[in-house]
Amino acid sequence: MANRHTIVLMQSSPNRATRTFMDYGSISQAMDGICGLYERKLKEINPTIQNITYDISDLYNFIDGLADLSALIFDHSIQAYLPYDRLWIKHRMFQHLKRLASQ
Repeated sequence: MANRHTIVLMQSSPNRATRTFMDYGSISQAMDGICGLYERKLKEINPTIQNITYDISDLYNFIDGLADLSALIFDHSIQAYLPYDRLWIKHRMFQHLKRLASQ
């Protein structure tokens, strides 16, 4: 699953104008990108706090609070993008953070 081009599709609110996408070279980079979005949101909400910490449940709440979140991941064997939903993203996020914590 390494080095598979990943497009994250996101809609932050019910307003369709908030639809956007982020482009990553791998699934791991996409998971880091989603964490980065959450961390920027935390800094925006808490501008005076220097060191902000959060746990996986906080991140899951952020993900669940988005109007829509999905990923398109390139599959070399069929030369096409396969769609993955919010639940899959949360599962991959957990695996990704667990792997980072063990390093």
